[in-house]
Amino acid sequence: MKARLRMTLILLVTLVVHLTVLSRLRVVGVRPDALLLLAVTVGLVGGTDRGAVAGFVSGVLADLFLQSPFGLSALVYSLVGFAVGSVQSAILRSAWWIPVVTALAASTAGTVLYALVAAMVGQPEFVSPRLPVIAVLVGLMNAALAPVAVRLVSWSLRRGGPDRPYAF
Repeated sequence: MKARLRMTLILLVTLVVHLTVLSRLRVVGVRPDALLLLAVTVGLVGGTDRGAVAGFVSGVLADLFLQSPFGLSALVYSLVGFAVGSVQSAILRSAWWIPVVTALAASTAGTVLYALVAAMVGQPEFVSPRLPVIAVLVGLMNAALAPVAVRLVSWSLRRGGPDRPYAF
């Protein structure tokens, strides 16, 4: 029960930081996506099931504040959280750079997937010639935030310690 409360707290804090602080942090008009990063780090630390659930919940929270079709972020974020959890359980090991590289790759892929799924449901304006730049910038900014996010998620899921992965 305490882990659920901690994870709920992390979700709410991430939402507030995403909407306030990170909305002002822009590089060439692109900002980090903290809610996508949360799905990535929960998948990385907690595995497939937790990654998918966290992705769905953080996606629903994102959808509440976007003008895109409701459920689009929830679908994409849950797929990304599940995919990261699958890769984590299959091949990833506990090196300091793994969360950073994973956040970079998964956030970039998630941004592209979001645009492609949006185009499939009637929102073609998300797919533009600028999409690769946007995706890479979101990936780089999320990669920079990944060590902090992994620490918070590890705390909320009670991960860490000398025998647990990703204990910084």
